[in-house]
Amino acid sequence: MSLSAPAARRHMHTRRIQCEGFEREDGLWDIEARIVDTKTYEVTEPYRGKRAAGMHVHDMELRLTLDREMVVKDIEVSTNDAPYQPCFTVAPAYKGLIGARIGAGWRKAVNENVGGTKGCTHLRELLMPAATVAFQTMGSWPKEGEVATEGKPSQAAAKPYFLDGCKAWASDGEVVAKLFPLHHVKTR
Repeated sequence: MSLSAPAARRHMHTRRIQCEGFEREDGLWDIEARIVDTKTYEVTEPYRGKRAAGMHVHDMELRLTLDREMVVKDIEVSTNDAPYQPCFTVAPAYKGLIGARIGAGWRKAVNENVGGTKGCTHLRELLMPAATVAFQTMGSWPKEGEVATEGKPSQAAAKPYFLDGCKAWASDGEVVAKLFPLHHVKTR
């Protein structure tokens, strides 16, 4: 199902966010994310001057290196294009995320280390979709023969972190009944 037809309008701004996940040969994982903002019209900025339509307002990227437990082993950020000089000086603050774990408490760790004037709003925001891509990259559906059941609970016996996180993964729903029957909660 698509969105309904929009009202008459003029396209003004585009933000592109791209995230990719990689399994490394050394057993670690890289999650790379990039944000690019553009305007559809010419603007004159106070520091960079005249900017043609389509020129980058922001172009920033990051790489999170994680272990299997989703602990940050390294992080690299790059401000490739930004409207103000201080934007190019924030990279060192992001090293404060080394040792933090993606999962419960991730947003708090991000805000403590790079929130407010310690970091960049755009790079900080980019850490959230990068975190969800880490889960998508490192997790997977159970493989054939790996579904946990009462008869073989040793496989995936711990309740998966994502159960009850959305409608599809409701513990009392059809998807959990099929893919994680050990954790399915029967309702009347």
